[in-house]
Amino acid sequence: MATTYDFPSDLLAGQEELHQVRAELTALLKRLPWSVEPLDGFSDDNGWRKVERPASPGWSADEQAEVEKLRQRERELAVFVSTHRYWSEITGPDQVSARSELKRAHETPPAGTPPRDA
Repeated sequence: MATTYDFPSDLLAGQEELHQVRAELTALLKRLPWSVEPLDGFSDDNGWRKVERPASPGWSADEQAEVEKLRQRERELAVFVSTHRYWSEITGPDQVSARSELKRAHETPPAGTPPRDA
């Protein structure tokens, strides 16, 4: 039987926000041009695979600020989650299991909640 952990609400909220910020940052980076600075496109077929990039107009100041804001928040949340006082209560292999479980905590329904397809 898997061990269940009683994570504090602030730790759960921090981990959930970290997931959200990372998803938002990933989506933003996928939408932005490949280069922060304006650069000409290029094509290189001399390597083991061909690499092509279209010209990049670069990122606007607002886009750069948004990426930096999300990266800063991601760092703050990662530090908060990884150094939370809760981790001092758990040692050894249990700590590894608990950290893994926390990353998936938002995916599992709260105890006593009936399955969705029931």
